Amino acid sequence: MSPSRVQAGTSRGYIIPIGGAEEKIGDSPILRRFVKLCGGKSARIAVIPTASMAADTGSRYERIFADLGAAKVEALPFETRHDGDDEALVERLSEVSGVFLTGGNQLRLSTHLGGTAAARKLRTLNATGVHLAGTSAGAAFLSEHMIAHGDEGGSPKAGRVTLAPGLGLTNRIIIDQHFRQRDRLGRLLTALAYNPFAIGLGLDEDTAAFINPDNIVEVAGSGALTVIDPSALEFSSMDLAHHHDPVCMLGVKLHILVQGASFNLQTREASAGQVAAGKG
Repeated sequence: MSPSRVQAGTSRGYIIPIGGAEEKIGDSPILRRFVKLCGGKSARIAVIPTASMAADTGSRYERIFADLGAAKVEALPFETRHDGDDEALVERLSEVSGVFLTGGNQLRLSTHLGGTAAARKLRTLNATGVHLAGTSAGAAFLSEHMIAHGDEGGSPKAGRVTLAPGLGLTNRIIIDQHFRQRDRLGRLLTALAYNPFAIGLGLDEDTAAFINPDNIVEVAGSGALTVIDPSALEFSSMDLAHHHDPVCMLGVKLHILVQGASFNLQTREASAGQVAAGKG
């Protein structure tokens, strides 16, 4: 699927993948910034806990966002594919200014919501200015191409990763989460070897990429964002490699960004931004 078309004179909302394990107690800078984007004291946020098997995930985020000052927070129970096509349930998304997808298993998101009215509604909402954030599994699901699962390790290997269709808010990126903590550089490189058009975003825990309507990625949080740009890829041996063989990739560019730095998905240029000024 392709992202919903942004109408002339309007701007799409932010797309905000979070690497998981975000700070949830006290100030919680990433979640507070999300609430502020959604309107602060007038924010109306829908929480979609579909990825999680824990019964209290939705109510826990309801309390977190309420404590951060949101006017209204509601967890929506999209628990089956039938729920994803339930008109009354989908209609409850119409009045929100932000949507938050929790962590868990990203395949629960793709198999429960993929191709449903709820997924179409979420793409339309983002195209009309509603901000969509996801943490961990919820982050992986935001883009068109989603890493479903894969092996850990530092180098790309044939068959190391399995891709599946995601929500499709953007086709510019492939997201991986818990990046440094779970040694996932190799699986993100493998995913990009399959599809060198996209840019890889590897998010550490407690780290977010705030992607604005102009496709500028702004980094927030206590960890790092690894940006992998394969646009100048000179050679890949993916088509020659057997299962589990290491893959040769030449010409890949890599950036490590921390809070205050940014990356332009359009021009593929990185900026140290506030970090260089000592304000990161």
